[in-house]
Formats: sequence, structure tokens, C-alpha cells
Amino acid sequence: MFEQIITNVRNKVPLVHAITNYVTVNDCANIILASGGSPIMADDINEVRDITAISSALVLNMGTLNERTAASMTAAGKTANKCGLPVVLDPVGAGASAYRNKTAFQLLEEIKFSVIKGNISEIKFLAAGEGRTSGVDACEADKVTEENLKSVAEFARAFSKRTGSVIVITGAIDLVADKAHVYAIRNGHSMMSKMTGTGCMLSAVTGSYIGANPGDIFNASAAAVCGMGLCGERAYERMCELHGGTGTYRMLLIDEMSGLDEKMLEEGAKYECI
Repeated sequence: MFEQIITNVRNKVPLVHAITNYVTVNDCANIILASGGSPIMADDINEVRDITAISSALVLNMGTLNERTAASMTAAGKTANKCGLPVVLDPVGAGASAYRNKTAFQLLEEIKFSVIKGNISEIKFLAAGEGRTSGVDACEADKVTEENLKSVAEFARAFSKRTGSVIVITGAIDLVADKAHVYAIRNGHSMMSKMTGTGCMLSAVTGSYIGANPGDIFNASAAAVCGMGLCGERAYERMCELHGGTGTYRMLLIDEMSGLDEKMLEEGAKYECI
């Protein structure tokens, strides 16, 4: 099902403009390259419109938010909408501070997003103003489990209908929803939470996948989530063989993404429609 999506990424080499955070910018650039895309990280207000206009997709990440980048995100997002380009929002830490909350809601009001991707607390805050964040991590009480899976799926579907965006909720069980469908995805490994930036890297990979598949945002987003999780699984296996740690894992995660192909994704993706 995802074969054509990953083939398109490798063949089209989408230019992904990412205004992301300085903690993870290098990892995001490298994972875009590994996925088959081409990264550009321009965040100055004087050039974001021009850079966005020549790109295939735009990724906006609120991880290290400040007034300068907030203005650049708004300008880039409006340009992407004008040019008909897909846009990803990663509302890192939404619910954690008044400034972050205000910016997130302003972005949602002024920009049409193709994909909104976050942990369950971030998404709940954007949808209902009630997510309980723990810094940039999801609150334990909010987490998706087998017991609440169906109710969270309905919530994600409703939020997608309201925003017109594909909703990606990350966690031990990932959810990808549009207004009519929800995939529950069980790829990934707990090691991914032991290093900074894996969520930002997923948003970057999503930019590659939707940039090359703008006509199928839902399945392209699901393929990105499955692919990133599968690479996390494979990287952990190799890390254990090498008796490595988190630094080794980071390197292997990017290596696995660079080697991910259609057959591996098709055979390794663990998803179901709920």
C-alpha cells in the first residue's frame, strides 16, 4: 500500500523547507536527506517567503520558539498556502506556556495545515485547551492505551474534520487520522524516547513524504509514521549487536532511514484501520 509513496520520495527528491528548533535542526536535515528529500533550513523573515515558494513542502516546529521564528513561521505558512504547498505543524510543548499557546493558536488561525503532528497532550490542548503537558512530553494521564484507543481515534477524527488537517498523534501507539479514517500504528521502539529529536525527525520525514505525494496526504503521513517507527526498531537491533548506546542509536536510526525501501516498508509496517 505504501510502495508508491516511498518510490515517489526517492524519485522526486522533494525540497523540504523546515523552520525547526536549534536543538534538532541537524538531525532533521539529515533525516530528510536519508528519507530521499532535500532539506533547507531558512528561518529569517527576509527570505522565508522566497524559500518556501520554491519548496515542495513546509515543516513548522515550535520546539525553541521565539518572536523572530514565530513571525517567520507565519510568513512561510501563508506563502505555502498561497502556492498550494503541503504544510506540517509540530506544536512542540503546546500547553506548556502562555506564549507557546498563543503562538500555536495564531498559527492554526492564519495557516491551513495539511498535517498537525504531536503527542496526545499537545493535540488535546490544540483541540480542546485541556492537554496536560510535561514540558515537551505528554502527560502520563493523557497517554493512548489499548483501553482508550477507540475514544482517542474518534477524538482525532473529529479534530481532523474541524481543521481539515490529517492528525498524527505519537506515542506507544501512534494514530493517523483524517475525517473518515484512523490508522493505529504499532511500529517503533521505546529507545526512541531516550534521545532528543525523534519527534522532530518524524515531522521532517513527514515533510518529505507529503512533499512527494501531495495528492495523498493521509497515506503519505501514515507511511512516514510507519517508516520512522520501523527504522527505530531496526536501529535498536543493530545497536544491541554493537553494544552501543544512545549516540550509536541516533546514528543507526538515520542509517536505517537511508536504507529504507519499498519492500522493507511494505513488509514491516504494522498498522490497522480502526
